Amino acid sequence: MKNYIISCTSTVDLSREHLESRDIKFIAFHFNLGGKDYEDDLGKSIPFVQFYARIAKGEMTKTSQPATGNYVEYFKSLLEKENKDILHVCLSSGLSGDFNSATLAANMVLSDFPNRKIIVVDSLGASSGYGLLMDKLADLRDEGMGFLELASWAEEHKLEVHHWFFSTDLKYYVRGGRVSATSGFIGNLLHICPLLNMDDQGHLCPREKVHGKKAVMKAIVEKMKQFAENGLEYADKVYISMSACMELAEPVAKMVEEAFPKMKGKVEINNIGTTIGSHTGPGTVALFFWGSKRGA
Repeated sequence: MKNYIISCTSTVDLSREHLESRDIKFIAFHFNLGGKDYEDDLGKSIPFVQFYARIAKGEMTKTSQPATGNYVEYFKSLLEKENKDILHVCLSSGLSGDFNSATLAANMVLSDFPNRKIIVVDSLGASSGYGLLMDKLADLRDEGMGFLELASWAEEHKLEVHHWFFSTDLKYYVRGGRVSATSGFIGNLLHICPLLNMDDQGHLCPREKVHGKKAVMKAIVEKMKQFAENGLEYADKVYISMSACMELAEPVAKMVEEAFPKMKGKVEINNIGTTIGSHTGPGTVALFFWGSKRGA
């Protein structure tokens, strides 16, 4: 019998079935598409294919994190139902105010549950990289690691999850103000696919401008060869997340599996969810693995 709960947000970009099978609870972010509000409920309200098709046709999106009040209700419901301590891991503070909202709510809730603990951890991660961290925490919990030890482990090792992304269409970055209209136009004209990663502050950082899809697919695998734990002897899990571009994600997965024959199982390909996908649009592939601690 597990004596504590591990919890995250919907921005881990893992399937509902995956989270349920690992006994990981989650609270949903929200998004607005075409003027209507939805929960980021892992594809239940709007199938991912439909979501990205609507964005591609020009519908605008906005996202919002769970408010402090949402967190208060969420934490209270977990404590009232299971009466166990909670380890909650948030979306990177470099991308969102999620960590602040969860921390404030935890302090408010604990005044009514003085015999319980809620520890909130800033993942400094996103999408299925954040998900890879949660999956490891579930492994360690199932192996018998205690609540406080697991919280310390998460803080100590979270920067060992590497996040590498590439995008094949810059117009969504232009729309979100991350790239200027001129840079986006020239980049698309020259078939530039920016290669980005996440730094030690949980910010997305452009690292290279790669010409063409085939070249950037090779480049992202080279980054794994460079930074993966134990190099080509890597023996842990690998996740990919993608936004409506399985034709790009599958070849990357195949290259990873060929380069790292000792990895744990096959590469797991997930959908980039509606929160992260509202900012990337379709055509983004992200690769996640364990490696040396990320730097600036």
